[in-house]
Amino acid sequence: MEQAKRVIALGFFDGVHLGHAALLKTAVKRAAELDAVPAALTFDRHPDEVILSGSRTPLINSAADREGLMRRLYGVEEVLFARFDRALMRMDWRDFVTGYLARERGAVHLVAGHDFRFGYRGEGTPQRLKALCAELGLGCDIVPRVELDGVTVSSTYIRSLIAQGEVEEAARFLGHPHVLSGPVIHGRGLGHQMGTPTANLALPEGVLSPAFGVYACRAVLPDGTVRPAVTNVGVRPTVSDAHTVSVEPWILDFGGDLYGRTIRLEFHRQLRPERKFASVEELRAAILQNAAQTRAYFNR
Repeated sequence: MEQAKRVIALGFFDGVHLGHAALLKTAVKRAAELDAVPAALTFDRHPDEVILSGSRTPLINSAADREGLMRRLYGVEEVLFARFDRALMRMDWRDFVTGYLARERGAVHLVAGHDFRFGYRGEGTPQRLKALCAELGLGCDIVPRVELDGVTVSSTYIRSLIAQGEVEEAARFLGHPHVLSGPVIHGRGLGHQMGTPTANLALPEGVLSPAFGVYACRAVLPDGTVRPAVTNVGVRPTVSDAHTVSVEPWILDFGGDLYGRTIRLEFHRQLRPERKFASVEELRAAILQNAAQTRAYFNR
């Protein structure tokens, strides 16, 4: 069976931000010209975890959310996840192109960013990639840096914004609201008792927590329905002494059962930092006020 021809955008794509968008749009455009499949190659973990022996870079998105964003927003048809291990880290940059991308993955055209480094000791550079592709008869686009208001769009900068709760500013650099998805798990049921029932999500392993606080979100339900949601991110200091981070959206105007099903949250604005209230009644009053703020935000 003949292998599919692919135009492959290369990168880790954490956040799938405006810089990544330039690569992905180029790949989709080239794929249409070449009658090929528009694809993106990413990794199962951040390369620094292997290169820097156990270093953990908190990620903007889970692998599933990265894939979903690339498919939904940019029309990428295949997201290829390469296992980043010591063997891949030590692979010669030429072998990565000729063997892994061209022979194994059917690449006929590659798209990379201006700062993309790959292969053993990062010896593969955009200039070397372009020269080798010309030698092999493959197409190649090197996409220049993308700036917004004089700031280079980067995952590192966007992580700092999300960690500070500045999700509106993060959305400008992402090109879309910050996204977090997960299955709904059982909580303590306190929200139900207060008349503010929440759908509890565990923060995906390795994913950055937004600054603890309450956010105006949109929740995308399993059937595709979109509802406003007032979402608490944090450790719930009024009602718990545990330090487990939870993500608890109260999905407004919704009464169904979501246990075990995956929902997607889009973060639009931080309403207030998380704080400890004097009583559960005071907490409930604050949540009701935040719900009114959330409705007003989306009804603008």
